[in-house]
This record gives sequence, structure tokens and C-alpha cells, in this order.
Amino acid sequence: MEEQAMLARDLVLRVCAGATELDPQWIRADGKVTTPFLVPRDRNLIRAIVAAGRAMGVDRLLVCRTRPEYSYDPVTEVPLDTDTLIDLIRGWGPEPTDFLVCVEDFSAAVLVTADELTVAAGPADFVRELVGADIPQARVHFGNRARVEGGPVLTRAALLYNCADIGARHARNPRGPGPDLPERLTRRGDRARERSPRAVSALRALRGAWGWLMVVALLVSPLFVPSLGTALPALATAFVLLFQLAWPARSRTVSFATLLRVAALGAVLLWPLALAESAVVRLLGVDPYGVVGYTYVAVAVEELGKLAPLLLLGLVARRRLRRLAAVDFLLLAAASGAGFQLAEHLLTGVSTGGGRPGAGGFLLPGGSTVTDGAGTVLAVFSGHAVTTGLVGAAVGLAVVGRRYGAWLWLLPPIAFTTAFLEHLNLNAVLANAALHPASGFVHGLLGGGVLTPWLLVVLLLCAVAMDYRTIGTAAESTPPLPGRPPLPGLRRRARGRSVAMRVRIPADIAPLFRRLALSWVDLPVTFATTLSTIVHEFAVSAIAARRGPGALCDTWRFLRLRRANAMAEARSAGRPWRSHPSQEELTRQARSLARRLGLAATGGVTAGTASLAAVTAYAVAAPASGWSGAGAPGAPAYAFVALDRIQLWLGSLTGAETAWAVIVLVAVLSLLVSGNGVPHAHPRMREFLRAPTANTGAILGMLAPGQVGYALLGVAGLLLPRRVDRLLVR
Repeated sequence: MEEQAMLARDLVLRVCAGATELDPQWIRADGKVTTPFLVPRDRNLIRAIVAAGRAMGVDRLLVCRTRPEYSYDPVTEVPLDTDTLIDLIRGWGPEPTDFLVCVEDFSAAVLVTADELTVAAGPADFVRELVGADIPQARVHFGNRARVEGGPVLTRAALLYNCADIGARHARNPRGPGPDLPERLTRRGDRARERSPRAVSALRALRGAWGWLMVVALLVSPLFVPSLGTALPALATAFVLLFQLAWPARSRTVSFATLLRVAALGAVLLWPLALAESAVVRLLGVDPYGVVGYTYVAVAVEELGKLAPLLLLGLVARRRLRRLAAVDFLLLAAASGAGFQLAEHLLTGVSTGGGRPGAGGFLLPGGSTVTDGAGTVLAVFSGHAVTTGLVGAAVGLAVVGRRYGAWLWLLPPIAFTTAFLEHLNLNAVLANAALHPASGFVHGLLGGGVLTPWLLVVLLLCAVAMDYRTIGTAAESTPPLPGRPPLPGLRRRARGRSVAMRVRIPADIAPLFRRLALSWVDLPVTFATTLSTIVHEFAVSAIAARRGPGALCDTWRFLRLRRANAMAEARSAGRPWRSHPSQEELTRQARSLARRLGLAATGGVTAGTASLAAVTAYAVAAPASGWSGAGAPGAPAYAFVALDRIQLWLGSLTGAETAWAVIVLVAVLSLLVSGNGVPHAHPRMREFLRAPTANTGAILGMLAPGQVGYALLGVAGLLLPRRVDRLLVR
């Protein structure tokens, strides 16, 4: 505070809309979590307020009375001491009064009325100390009290803080949008697992057997058609690339199986994009193997066409699109690019008899490097997955982070320009041409293709941090994770530093500079919250792994669905949105998981009355290929040329060889679209040991080729020591 004492009216006007109500505009700023609750005015409430102040990392609080007759009283600074705050309240007289307790930078506050109504608003850590870890349950409890007891005070508070839709309690149909196609398919799958478990189990076993049969087909096919040996390495490259992007993306709400299905869609897109390129080339009257066909036509059609799955998602799954996190846009775009890259490399490698197409290094494989005979690097292309993922990341940051300003919409054009020029430079070199000097200057300014993977990593980290910060503002409707959040000291220090620095930022400077200063001050809070949440999720997964594969897989599904619903709540900004699964079902899953893990939501004054994230470094290690020119054997070709080559290659095959080529195509698509999800059913070890042959179908059902990793992690979890259970406390 300034040396001159702040008057009560100044503090009340900043935070409150009246003596017993918080200002809705102040609540909406910075996405504060708001929860009204009923609690007696006793020492326990004061202790909880002091604990909430400690959770914010501050050493003093601002206290004042909110009624108009006390407007010109000075605001009192109170240290975090229960007896001091109680003595201050007793000094106001024996008659109860309304008062406000606020943090210095006005980021959190508690409004205590003369009755039992109390309202807490601020970050989730602040509110948890007052109402307990399960903030949604506290809000539901207050809404039920308001509905049952009635009265103007409780009813108005429930409506003002969105705890209950009082007017819709007799409505036959719930308000809000209806389900979309993915939700309907998910519900049908859940019903089938409940109503026809034997049929579903048989289908799982058939899927597992089919997957392993396709793996055998990929291994055997090179014995009959040697050029088909590039299929399995190309498929493994796509798996590894998507895993390397999906694992660090801890805030993602899409499953790895979904990413592989999108990759299959991206592979299928090669055919319509090749037809589109052919049509454009004929319309322009140019040679498809010439410079124009290789550069402007191919690059423009492919860079735009690879984003088609995102547009398709907006058409068939609008509700799901609104639950996407920023990092989901990156992953979906990268998956589409990885599928297109897989098809292009596969067709080129098979038709030209080349070796491993688009090898690159182990990290983010699939790129290409063009060199001349002397070994001079002529062009570097980081791969379709990286360039398309870069554009998707920029779009995700702009869509999810729109509350941070319209300037984020500058990122998609910059990212698309980077991807376009990088692809254009590669194809120009393959066509024995070169970029225009102006384009070459911009291309060099954007990294020349070498920095693109690093830019993707930076955008991925920014997207994860933004996602967790956005998810944190949806604690009002998001069931809590089992156990208390870890690293409380780190969060306290970050928030305390933020509060101390925010009060020193002048309010009369230019708005742009003030926003930049506030963003810089809040950056440690974002990083601390992100790290704490990631560690919390890892700890929950580790504890679940000790309970067996079933508990671990259920935990993974719950974490992903929880993030999706939290993102939908945060992105809705008060508009109607659809929870999937429903809020009640998600709450039941959270409580069931907490019971299975031996953890429960605790803490707060109302509770009685109502592994470190690993940082993965990415590097560009594309080896020199020693070739150049558009017609060189094994040269990366654009979609039209790749399709033309494969047609000529198929025409030279015998009937048996053509059949093997079709089998390989079916195998690649089958391994991408099925058998990669988190298993729903796991055979019991006791039953398996008694009758292993009878449980063969169950084993195949959970051990499809893409599910082996889940099984290995589930078995490894059983070997964890018992002290893992102490990673979290109740």
C-alpha cells in the first residue's frame, strides 16, 4: 500500500458491488474461482482465511468493513495471525458486520457477511483453503441449500455466482447444446461394453489377432516384393514421431489412438491432393515435372490440404472442437502431416526401390536434407509433420489464448509462411531452381529450415503452459485430482513474488506497458502451477500403477477427460457448453478413483460441515543424402509425382506381387486406425495362471500391437515400491 492509508470505499469499489456482493467484473478478471458457502463466524473461519493468505505467499492482508457508513475508515493491514485478525474484528463492537479481507494486489478476497454467507474468490489454491479441495461439490452444496431453503439472500447469491440455475429446476430437458458424432459413438461403445460384454470381448480378441497378423504381413512381404521393405520402417517412423510429440504434451485432451487415426486420414489425403494438383497443373497448362508444378502448385495445395482434418473436425465434431486444448491443435495438425509424410515416403520408396525414406535423426524423424556432390547443404526440410504441426500450434495458441489479446492471431500467418517457404525451398532445389532473393531472405530470417523443429518445441511448451493456466481457471466445475497438490512451497513463493511485484507496477502507465509488465510478473506463477499440476498427474498415475493395469488405464482416461471438460469450461467464457461425460459422471469417476487410490478430497473450513516433468530436448540431425535434382532415384516427390510413380510401379507387377502390395496397404492402415487405445478390460492374473488357454482371447484383446506399451507400463507399475503411495497426502 501507499504511505497514505487507503480508505475503505476505495478497496470496496475495486472488489465489491455492494456490502454483501463481489463485483462480477472483478471476478471475471484473470479467471478467478468464486465459491459462496455458509459457515459460522468463528475461529475456524479466521484460521481458514489466514491459511488462504499463506497459500498466496503473502505476509499481510487488507481488512475493512464494507457497509456505507464505514466508507471513510482506513483499511487495516493485518499480519497472517489468527489472534490479531480476531482482535480487530472484536474491536468493531459486539454487533456482527460485513467485512472484506483482500490480498494486496486485489487478486483474491473473502467477503464475510453479518450472517453465515461467505464468498471466496481468487486462485484455486486460495479458495481450497476455505471450502476444501472439492470446489465443485461445495458450489453444488450451496446451490442445493439455496434451492431448498429459499430466501432472497441465498437465491440471489446462487444466481450471482452461478451455483444453481434456479429458474430451470422444473425443466424437462437440460439446457445446452446436444451431442455431436464423437459423443454418440463413445456412448454406443460404452453401452456395448455394458450390455454385450462377451461380444465386445470377442471383437477385441479379433482386433488383436488381426493386428498381429498385419505385423506378420509387413515382415513377410519383403520376401516376395523386396521394395515393400520400406513399409514397416516408414510406419515405425510415424509412430515414433507422434509419440515424441504427444508425450511432452501433458495438457493434451486427445488420445494417442485418435492421433494415429488422424494420421491415417492424412495418408489417405494424398490421393485427393494429388488429383487436385493434377487439375491445377492441367488448368495452368504446365509440366507436372517442371518447376511450377514442383513448387507453387505442389506446395500451395499440400500445405493447405494437410490442414483439412482440422476443418473436418469443425464440421462433424463442433462440441469436441470447443474442448480442444492449444496443444491439441498442434498434435492433430502434426498427425495429419505425419500421415501425409508416411504416404509420400512410402509410395516414393516403394516405387523407386529406395531404402529408408525420409530417415532423418531419431528425434522428430522424417525430414530431408538435399546436398550437392561436394556435401554442401542446399535445402533442409524438417518434414510435413513438423511444418504442419507448427501451423497447428500457432492456431491453437491464437484460439485458446484469445483472452490474452488479438496479437496472437499474428502467429498463424508467420507459422504458415515459415512452413510454406521451407517446403518451397526444398521443391525448388529438387526442380533445379532457387528461391527468389526476397523469399530467400525471409526464409533465412525464419531459420532456413534448421530452426523449425526448435520453433515447434517452443510453441509446444508455450501451449502446455497456456493450457494448464487456462484449466486452472475452471476449478469451479472440475473435479479435483486425488490428493493434495504437490509442490505447495513452490506455488506459494511464485504467488507471493507475483503479489509483491504487482503492487509496485504503476497504474498510470501506458496500458500496453502495464499488460507486458503484468504478464512478465505472472510468468513464474504460470510455470509453478504447470509444473505442480504435471507432477500431481504423474504422482496419481504412479500410485494407480501400483494397483494394477486396470487402475492405471482408468486413471489415464479420467485425467484426459478431466482436462477436456476443464478446457471446455474455461473456453466457454460463460456461454452454454456440453460436458462429456456429464458433470455427475465425471464426479463419480473422480470419487471412485480417489477411493481406489486411498486418497480423498480434504481440507478447508467447510469440509467438516457440508515425478518431475521430464524436459525433452529436440535436435535436428538430418543426414546428408548426397543427391539432388527432381528426377533422381529416391528423391522426395510431391503428391502427384508420388502417385504417378506408384501407378507405373504397380503396372509392372505380377498378380501375386500386386496382391502383396494391397496387403501391405491394408496392414499399414489397419495398424493406424485400430488397436492403439488405452485398454478397457484386463484379464485377472489368477484366472490366467489357472487357465491360460481359456484367457487367450482376453490377452489378445488387451495386447494389440499398439497396446503393448500400455501393458508393459502396467506390469512395471506392479513392481513399484510401497513408498510410492506417500507421493501424495489426503
